[in-house]
Amino acid sequence: MKGEKRTIRLFEILPGFFSWNLILFPHWGILVIPEVVAYFVLIFNVYWFYQSFMIAISASLSHIRIQAAMKFDWVGELKSFPDWKKVHHVVIIATYKEPLHVLRRTVKSLASQTLPGEQISIVLATEAKEGAKEREEKINALKKEFGGLFGNFLATVHALSKGEVVGKASNERHAALVAKKELIDTKKLSMRYATVTSCDADHVYHKNHFANLTYSFLDNPNRYSHFWQPAVMFYNNIWELPALVRVPNTLSSIWNLSQLPRRDRLINGQNYSLSFKLLHKAGYWDADKIPEDWGIFFKTLYANGGGVEVEPIYLPLYTDAAQSTSTWKTLRMYYSQQKRWAWGVSDWPWVMKNYVTIKGVPFWDKTTRLLTLMWAHFLWPVNWFIITVGLTLPTVLNPAFGRTTLGHTVPQVSSFILTVALLFLIVMLILDNIYRPKRPKNFPLWRALLMPLEFILMPVAGFLFGALPGLDAHTRLMLGKYIEYKVTEKV
Repeated sequence: MKGEKRTIRLFEILPGFFSWNLILFPHWGILVIPEVVAYFVLIFNVYWFYQSFMIAISASLSHIRIQAAMKFDWVGELKSFPDWKKVHHVVIIATYKEPLHVLRRTVKSLASQTLPGEQISIVLATEAKEGAKEREEKINALKKEFGGLFGNFLATVHALSKGEVVGKASNERHAALVAKKELIDTKKLSMRYATVTSCDADHVYHKNHFANLTYSFLDNPNRYSHFWQPAVMFYNNIWELPALVRVPNTLSSIWNLSQLPRRDRLINGQNYSLSFKLLHKAGYWDADKIPEDWGIFFKTLYANGGGVEVEPIYLPLYTDAAQSTSTWKTLRMYYSQQKRWAWGVSDWPWVMKNYVTIKGVPFWDKTTRLLTLMWAHFLWPVNWFIITVGLTLPTVLNPAFGRTTLGHTVPQVSSFILTVALLFLIVMLILDNIYRPKRPKNFPLWRALLMPLEFILMPVAGFLFGALPGLDAHTRLMLGKYIEYKVTEKV
């Protein structure tokens, strides 16, 4: 047992050790092995160019497919399946202190689905610590307005138990177990035809979402080993954000759009669906962990013996970006949210443990997924430093190398590569203009016309809300200073 704990701690130390060393490498390496540093930075910039190119291409591909999916008659197509009315979707809406108008907007989008409402059940997953009066007022208001539009409308109250941690995972686990008892065991809803959707309180669905999901579920012979993932876009309140927060949220939205065709690295996040059968087989979400989306993916992967895939739903799903009552509070809230997401690196130790100890999962299957996790999280704090600082600061430390042919050429080549990569930003701006909600009347037209200029803030925003919270999370995990879950404020 002690040996296992030491191994877990070693794995916890590794991401921070990796990121800090990679960030600092150009600064000490330039004094010892300057040629290696120069080629390292050049190769990294070529890699970044490739990533920018792939984002532009795959986001454009997603856009074409989304435009078709939004117009397609999914319900009409469903009628080719004789059992399509047997499919039932259980939507778990995890909520803690979200205002009623935010919850109403989410439930309204579910009530507006083209799929018949009786094939959807709502589970409003509340927390006991919110306070009974406030909680019951929202539950009663939503049930009164929408309760008759769905197959079922349940409300659960989660109280933290021993061994659980505050977070979406423990709340969702409790809600799913209640839904299992109420819907599967008592009302005899068939688990073979049921899906579970993890939904935040501020998510707004496209009207075709669940008809599309029903079709994808029935059309997939491997439906019991699949997740389904839409394009999550932070656009509900995009016009209300300060520029320093609007820019990274726009880029994150296009990034999510670009990941849908990348089946080689697509892992569910933020809003996703899976078969109830697979969720039950895996033992539901872990109540003692903060990260829940990638966590449940890897848990099902190991429980299923491999073969778990994420299938894209080519439809947008709009959500709120972090926002508070003032610009400063919004910046703090957004940083806190990014740090919590970066804390997903804490999945790495137990994923690695299961990778080694659980037998029967195909090697290539589990290895490619492990590498995806490492690629996403280990490089999270590193990218900004290598791209922006590159050889500029290191050559200040070693001016003699800067005067050599290699020291002079590599920064120029790197600068050219990154400048060309910025051309792909045009594609992102076009897609942003398509999917961003229409300009509200109280937002001046002249400001809207100048918004593309906000992207000069990318280096600052990338540091404050990418590199810094990532490094914060890595360092805390490395030092054993574990973070607590903080709900993103909704206003």
